[in-house]
Amino acid sequence: MYILQEAADKDWVFAGFDFHKLVDKLQGWGESFILRLPNFVIAVLVFIAFWIFAKYVSKFVRRILMRTVKQDSIRVMAGKTSFAVTVLVGFFVALGIMDLDKVLTSVLAGAGVVGLAIGLALQGTLNNTFSGVILSFMPRLQLGDWVESNDYSGFVDEITLRNVTLKQSDNNYVIIPNSNIVDSPFKNWSQTARSRVFINCGVGYESDLEQVKKLTLKTLAAEFEQSPGEEIEFFYEEFGDSSINFVARFWFPVTKRRDMLVAQDRAIIAIKKAFDANDINIPFPIRTLDFGKNKFRSETINISNANGSDFSQES
Repeated sequence: MYILQEAADKDWVFAGFDFHKLVDKLQGWGESFILRLPNFVIAVLVFIAFWIFAKYVSKFVRRILMRTVKQDSIRVMAGKTSFAVTVLVGFFVALGIMDLDKVLTSVLAGAGVVGLAIGLALQGTLNNTFSGVILSFMPRLQLGDWVESNDYSGFVDEITLRNVTLKQSDNNYVIIPNSNIVDSPFKNWSQTARSRVFINCGVGYESDLEQVKKLTLKTLAAEFEQSPGEEIEFFYEEFGDSSINFVARFWFPVTKRRDMLVAQDRAIIAIKKAFDANDINIPFPIRTLDFGKNKFRSETINISNANGSDFSQES
């Protein structure tokens, strides 16, 4: 019996390698997989359940913030963050069901070192990411606002963790990194319902300045209604080369650049009509060209056509 067993063991040996040990190892793996298969199935189901639950958590967070927070970007970012946190919790729970706690600890330790290296390599990207978080919680910058920043202007179309997208008046999009927005001044036209509009003009030196002032104030008051606490202002600024210059200021509903252009357009037309009706001159520069000693020659050339008739051409 012992001899037969020894002969059978020799049959599993080939080129000095014992295949019997390999088979035992594979059998052990198979048994371990079968024993852990229920845990694996449960872990997968738990992770899927957390994934579905994360969607409802995200919607719930958005609804709660919708009642208290006006910033759309905050609601969107809070929803995404709550979704990611819920899914991450589900991932940890699934690893715990599969008895991979020790593996998870090793992975997190290695991820910390890798994360430090990546953080040093991506300082600019991370700066934009944190700037995006700051912008999302800034009440002075919201989606749909008309802003001017970094020599660009347009409606705020999107605020992400990477950049701010502006839709310009020419219907083109400009993408500005968040760090540039945070580190640079920006002007938001949409934060105030009414703004002060400036009109610069000049009148001739022969004009009656008191009459010009009264006429301009009367014209603007008839064209633009002012709210309580607002007034139309008129100030002479300087003695110009060919005119006495002044600035007029009045209030108008302005939430974007186009509103300012509309107000200035109406004011210029109204002032020009009023000045023309009262013979008030608005001087403009006149350029005189002196040709010096240059001489010009005028010649008449007679050309006969085939019919014998003549016509002349001057040059």
